[in-house]
Amino acid sequence: MSSRRSRSRQSTGTSRITDDQIADLVSKLQQLIPEIRSRRSDKVSASKVLQETCNYIRNLHREVDDLSDRLSELLESTDTDSAQAAIIRSLLM
Repeated sequence: MSSRRSRSRQSTGTSRITDDQIADLVSKLQQLIPEIRSRRSDKVSASKVLQETCNYIRNLHREVDDLSDRLSELLESTDTDSAQAAIIRSLLM
C-alpha cells in the first residue's frame, strides 16, 4: 500500500490541517525562536524553522538540566532545615 493511501486512510474521520494553517504555525514559531527572530530576512523555509525550533528546545532542556544540577549541589551544601533549603526544594519540584 502506498504511503499516500495509508495517510488518507489514517486521516479519514479526523480534521485535516490546511497549508494556510501550517504556514501560520510556522510563522508563529519563527517569531518565538530567538535565532530566527534576530535575522533580517523574512523568508526562512519551514524546514529551517522546524530545525531551529528543535535545536532551541534541546538547548532549553540542557539549561534546565544544568540549573537542576546546580540547585541540587546548592541544596547539598545547605542546612536541610533552613528556609533556603525549602526554597531550593520547591524549585526542584
